[in-house]
Amino acid sequence: MLEVRELSYLYGKREVLRDIAFSVGEGESLFILGPNGSGKTTLLKCLNGILKPKGTVYVNKLSLRELALKDIARIFGYVPQRGEASFLTVFDAVLLGRRPYLRWRASEEDVRVAEEAIKLLKIEGLAFRRLNELSGGELQLVLIARAFAQEPKYLLLDEPTNNLDVKNQIEVMRLIKDAVRKRGITAIITVHDINLALAYADRVLVLKEGKVYAFGGKEVINERLLSEVYGISAKIHKFDGRAVFLPQL
Repeated sequence: MLEVRELSYLYGKREVLRDIAFSVGEGESLFILGPNGSGKTTLLKCLNGILKPKGTVYVNKLSLRELALKDIARIFGYVPQRGEASFLTVFDAVLLGRRPYLRWRASEEDVRVAEEAIKLLKIEGLAFRRLNELSGGELQLVLIARAFAQEPKYLLLDEPTNNLDVKNQIEVMRLIKDAVRKRGITAIITVHDINLALAYADRVLVLKEGKVYAFGGKEVINERLLSEVYGISAKIHKFDGRAVFLPQL
């Protein structure tokens, strides 16, 4: 279980996150929603130790502060909103996900896991192309493959469907949901698309101005929340037993 208690973070004198508290269990998908500037990306970076917040993040009752960087890298796989388009090949970039396990050089097991992640994301045809030759959507798939190669317990994804077409959005969300269900991975995902959260979330955390506005199951997403958090008039409709967000035109 991952548990967050009284977490706050300041950029200079500006408090970006304030008194954040929540928990998420093994094999769950937690979707983080909120307007631009509400602290979603900052929260992800606090969870895996990139940023050093006030408060405490516990992983299976161990404080993140008690863990070595190598241990943290084995626990958390992080996919940022944007990746750097370097001269690395796709295969080498995915193999970098094995860095927390490497000794002197990549083992046969490291290579096998990287190949498996590439196949999982269906990017075999890109394996020997360089990152700076890829489209934004292709690069996003490579970053997700690298995170899978890391074999983390917690997968932190910052708007993972950015730059992806509709088909790949659905494919990536299904892969994540499958990994959560079959491998016991916990996925913590920031999104702007409310319908993605309604379709795939087990739990939802909504941020507003750096504070937790709502936390719970998908039922926390309602018309009042959409009005108070996003300032929009919208309805949540049911189609074939599923909730769907539709703005009022």
